[in-house]
Amino acid sequence: MAERKAIPAATRLHLFSDAAGFCQKPDCLEALFPAEMGGDKHIAEMAHVIPHGDAGPRHGDRPADDFDPDAFENLILLCPTCHTKIDKDPEAYPRNVLLDWKANHLARLAHKQGIRAYDDREHARAAVAGIMAENRAIWEKFAPEEGSDFEYDPESATAPAWDERMRSVILPNHYRTLAIIEANLGLATEEERRTFAEYQEHVRGLSERHICGVSGRAIRFPASMKEMFA
Repeated sequence: MAERKAIPAATRLHLFSDAAGFCQKPDCLEALFPAEMGGDKHIAEMAHVIPHGDAGPRHGDRPADDFDPDAFENLILLCPTCHTKIDKDPEAYPRNVLLDWKANHLARLAHKQGIRAYDDREHARAAVAGIMAENRAIWEKFAPEEGSDFEYDPESATAPAWDERMRSVILPNHYRTLAIIEANLGLATEEERRTFAEYQEHVRGLSERHICGVSGRAIRFPASMKEMFA
């Protein structure tokens, strides 16, 4: 049997970012970085909607045209329990159902987390301010002394604690903040929309480094985020 290639880092990053740290089965939505595991270990499993072989779950739904089983479009991020369920009972979980889960994951997650569109900037500001304050407090406590200018050193004693806080608190907070701002972009000015775009890139870079192990492409946290909806 030919050795299967690893899922590319860019695809894994896209999946983790798309799932925002939670199982993509709508009636589950469990955290993939459980707090009881310290937040620095994940239980996420990349499930193939259509399998590589001709005998796996949902193989009969394989498209007739060119098809890459390892492409982002054919993968979904699940907890181990949900991964087992969908592969043990493929008739109950066909391709169209799994793709619907994935397409509507963020909206369902936002609903579960109480994220919504507000009528005014004051309430939108309040929704993001507390989250950003927590991230700021953790950054001041655990990030290396020189803050955003530091050179990341995995051998440093500060690196494990920083990684743990990043995965268990900071990144989930960033994902939540992104969802809140996106739900309230109608209240944002043009300048705030540009700030939001920079913030998205900042979070994307953090995810690359701390989830996929790809360093060096993160941009700094945009200082103008402090004024979002102010």
